Parts: sequence; C-alpha cells; structure tokens
Amino acid sequence: MTRFWTPHSREALALLLLRFGCAWFIFVWAANKFFAPQQYIKLARYFDGVDIGLWQVYMIAGVQIALCILVFAGWARIASYGALAVMHAYSVYRQLPGYFDPFRIDENGFPVNRNMTISLCALLAMVALWLLRHRDHWSLDAILEKRSIPNTRHAQASDRPAVTE
Repeated sequence: MTRFWTPHSREALALLLLRFGCAWFIFVWAANKFFAPQQYIKLARYFDGVDIGLWQVYMIAGVQIALCILVFAGWARIASYGALAVMHAYSVYRQLPGYFDPFRIDENGFPVNRNMTISLCALLAMVALWLLRHRDHWSLDAILEKRSIPNTRHAQASDRPAVTE
C-alpha cells in the first residue's frame, strides 16, 4: 500500500478529484439547461440584455456538456481545462456587482449573493487545475503520452546499439 501512496500518486489523485469536481460543477448547470431552458432564456435577458431562443439554450448546453466530458476524461488538457475556466470566468464576470455585496438579503430574508461566492471558488479551482495540468498524471492525455513513449529500460538487447571498443 505504501508504494501506491507515493507523492506522484497522491498528486494524481488530488488532481483527478479536482478535475471531476470542476467538471461536475459545470455539468450540473449545463444539464439543467435541458430541464429548465426558460430559466436560461430569462437569465440571458437579465444579465446580458439579449433574447435567445430555445435552440440556442440547447446548443450552449450541448457544447458545455461536451466540454465537461473532455475535462472528466482529462483529454486535450490545455484547451479543455482552459475553456472550462474561461467559460466560467464569463459567468463570474457578468455577476461582478454581486461580489461587492456578498451579505445582501432580499425582501424574503434570503442571502441572494451567496452562490456567487461558490462560483468564485469554483473558478479559482478551475484556474488551479489549468495551472497544474502537466501534473495531472491520471488524465487521458497523460496515459496516452506514456503509451507513445517507448520504455527504454526494457528494450531488447537487439534494439540497443552495439558497444564498440
């Protein structure tokens, strides 16, 4: 068991958990667009001042879910982890005024800006995942890279150059 818990494997496990958490965070919101598209039509109108149709909500949800699948797998790490962070950064940016009033309570006694704090934490986790992408050893990219590099320690004697003296 000690051999498994090397610094390399602990690091890989930590990044696997971080990757799954970041992808799941966005996946839940993306999947919800299929279940409650009218919410997102209203949000686009409120936050962005644009009117979008049902097909646009479904298209955005599809792209977001595809991106989440890439991140879950750890494939195309530079692009997929970066795109996830940039996409979520836009969501954080468009709610920017709420970050300056985190303790606001509405007329019903509900703290309306609390979710923004969660969104900011998720964004920072996504940035950390992107920054540490080269250490995500249990990603599909890393596994494919390992398979493409020949293992020189186990090369056949006939594969090694002859030693001449």
